[in-house]
Amino acid sequence: MTIAEQIAAIAREARKSSHLIARLSTSVKNDLLTAMADALVAATGQLIAENRNDLEAGERKGLSAAMLDRLMLDEARIRGMADGLREVAALPDPVGEVTKMWKRPNDLMVGKMRIPLGVIGIIYEARPNVTADAAALCLKAGNAVILRGGSEAFHSSRAIAAILRGEMVKAGIPEAALAVIPFTEREGVLEMLKQEESIDLIIPRGGESLIRFVVEHSRIPVIKHYKGVCHLFVDATADFDMAEKIIINAKTQRPGVCNALETLLIHKDVAELFVPRIAATLGGMKVELRGDDCFCQFAPAAVPASEEDWYAEYLELILACRVVDDLDEAMDHINMYGSLHTEAIVTSDYHNAQRFIREVNSSCVVVNASTRFADGNQLGLGAEIGISTTKLHSFGPMGLEDLTTTKFIVYGDGQVRA
Repeated sequence: MTIAEQIAAIAREARKSSHLIARLSTSVKNDLLTAMADALVAATGQLIAENRNDLEAGERKGLSAAMLDRLMLDEARIRGMADGLREVAALPDPVGEVTKMWKRPNDLMVGKMRIPLGVIGIIYEARPNVTADAAALCLKAGNAVILRGGSEAFHSSRAIAAILRGEMVKAGIPEAALAVIPFTEREGVLEMLKQEESIDLIIPRGGESLIRFVVEHSRIPVIKHYKGVCHLFVDATADFDMAEKIIINAKTQRPGVCNALETLLIHKDVAELFVPRIAATLGGMKVELRGDDCFCQFAPAAVPASEEDWYAEYLELILACRVVDDLDEAMDHINMYGSLHTEAIVTSDYHNAQRFIREVNSSCVVVNASTRFADGNQLGLGAEIGISTTKLHSFGPMGLEDLTTTKFIVYGDGQVRA
């Protein structure tokens, strides 16, 4: 069989299995996820050994430090994957929930019920944990899933999937409901994107080039975000200690992720006091600062920023910095250069906080906290399937509910239409 024929067969089998997955009871799904979590922890040594193969290959290929960090598995991250499975098991099952009900003048009762999407295709790069996260969320929401991991994480992702599929076999659930594309060639992605009769939704997770490739070639609806150009605005009324703590966390805790801070905006009324302080703190943490003229005036060690810096997702210890006249200029900057991912404000002014929430066009808006909270787990969704910066059909971190849709249900008592 050719690659195209094999992928078409995988997609057809996933479609068949999706009908069974949609009917599984909550208890069966939860027991399966718990068993999967236990199996991952039990296989820690095996998973680390497989991951080492990927890391060594990545180093030979010259992958960036950020990519290698995303790729790496250790005991803590494997426990984190297992905890994510257990957290999803503990979440309410959205399938079958009646979200609203209303009565028509003819006494018909009309409602909307949550149902699975069907078959979801996940295309991802150097994030082996996505294998477990995607399986957990898709299966709990009653969907079959087809996984296509990148060549960078080939050994790690394949090992994780084999463990999860083994638990499905033990539970009498068809393996086809958690399918893995066994090819790393780009042809495999292209053929997967043609299976519109079997796959209902594609979710790419990876760099901007991968996501744009998927969007360009897919015949199937795509949930996407291209990049995370996340901003933080320090308002004139901000508590400096709070602002500094939040900025340090947002920029330096894990700079290679999409919810890390990339641009810092500071109100002109506090620039003379706050800019030297934050510049000294970040400089001491090896953060390269690129600032506008006003910022550089108060932080001489900063590098002058170019227009490209305002659009940049650095994913490393570089931060673009600008002094703005007021809240309006800060929001104008965000709405012009932002990527609809996550924006934050540090302020003591309730009115300004409310305006920021209402007027900033982004999928996640944060007041007096780090941008790093824009994460499904941190927001209480359990493991996330991804982050959407498109407003159809979901916006922001996507959890269980976002992997369902709704259908109309109608109860009558013999009514017919006149």
